[in-house]
Amino acid sequence: MVESVLVSFVLGGLGAACIYFFGKDLGFIDIPNHRSSHRKPIPKGGGIGILAAFLLLSMLTRIPLLFSASVSIISLFGLLGDRRDISPRLRLTVQFICALLAVLVYFDRDSAGTLEYFLLPVWIFFIVGTANFYNFMDGINGIAAITGAVAFGFLAFFLHLENLEPSFGIISASLAFGCLGFLPFNIPRARVFMGDVGSILLGFVFAVIVFRITDSILDFLCFSSLLFPFYIDELSTMVIRLKNGENLTQAHRLHLYQIVANEKKMAHWKVSLLYGLLQCIVAIGVFSLKPMGIMAVLLFLFLASAGFLLLSFCIRARLRFGEETKKPV
Repeated sequence: MVESVLVSFVLGGLGAACIYFFGKDLGFIDIPNHRSSHRKPIPKGGGIGILAAFLLLSMLTRIPLLFSASVSIISLFGLLGDRRDISPRLRLTVQFICALLAVLVYFDRDSAGTLEYFLLPVWIFFIVGTANFYNFMDGINGIAAITGAVAFGFLAFFLHLENLEPSFGIISASLAFGCLGFLPFNIPRARVFMGDVGSILLGFVFAVIVFRITDSILDFLCFSSLLFPFYIDELSTMVIRLKNGENLTQAHRLHLYQIVANEKKMAHWKVSLLYGLLQCIVAIGVFSLKPMGIMAVLLFLFLASAGFLLLSFCIRARLRFGEETKKPV
């Protein structure tokens, strides 16, 4: 276990270092535009080291080949997306196929009832949605790596605490340390971006593990809450964009973390750490309340969501008010 996480830490850093030194020559470069949160070209695809860590651990823990293959395909396809533009339709097609493969690997046909079969498409959408949410939320320095370290770190801890899926516990701990190995290249100043190869992988693996270890609605609420800041920010932003009639496939800067970092000028690393802190508070809260039952957990998540949405509304309202007062009379 110790050797695995240390190797993952090294691989996370080596992947970022390789892209830092050779990314530009290989065509892995992020050119900023008016929707970007950075001002100069930065190599991207540094998450390749996290993929290497996952592949190594998948061999050592002997997880099903079809699962590791689906993760590899979706991550390498993300790496291709880091180098060239790929249509959203093709991206989603590949992602849904990979999610279907991953779900079929762990779907127990012998004991499954009508409800389990009915929920299969829901799980597939959950996995694809989480992979894309993670990718969409990777927009400022440190946020993807810090979130990955916290989410997979807590996931490994609670899997061990509840004696669930030892192989997933080892993989989760290793991915957490892979994110930590990558982090110095991305914070406080970004020398490398994680890219789709890393962010989509992290979201995809997280969602598949949640699918595998969920036996009840309470389990799902608790384990999926480890990614609470990403879910609440992305879902609330989607509602705002749909209300404004925007195309959800187009890039934007309307997430709350983007507004705080770009318009409010808070340092990226501070915003990322605040999201990580919120993540820790929610994780500790839901698992402390889990023995009290689903209503206690739901109430806590409702209050956490309400607090986040209220803060988001206040910040966005102040921003709009400031823009209106600057308009010429």
